[in-house]
Amino acid sequence: MRNKYIEHFENAQIKDKNIPQFKAGDTLRVSIRISEGDKTRIQNFEGICISLRGTGVGKTFTIRKIGANGVGVERILPIYSDSIEEIKVLKIGRVRRAKLYYLRTRSGKSARIKEIRK
Repeated sequence: MRNKYIEHFENAQIKDKNIPQFKAGDTLRVSIRISEGDKTRIQNFEGICISLRGTGVGKTFTIRKIGANGVGVERILPIYSDSIEEIKVLKIGRVRRAKLYYLRTRSGKSARIKEIRK
């Protein structure tokens, strides 16, 4: 049982955000606002969503991409963070699991995810 005041505050935080529906297996492009000193810029992070966890304001997702020299890079991002400018779903993946942690051990063709065509 959650406190109704905390729940009301969290709902007020969430209602302003426009977040698309996505799940594990989807390929996302997340635009993140980065501030360096007095300047700010937008940096895109594109990869496969491997997990979603939490509820309410504390909901987070993990996104994984293969960086330079085949090194895997993962970021855990809060969905309702102020630093996230936008989340764009590029491909919808067909997977049978809620958490795709097995992709950490895979590389190449075995790390591919089937795409649902629209």
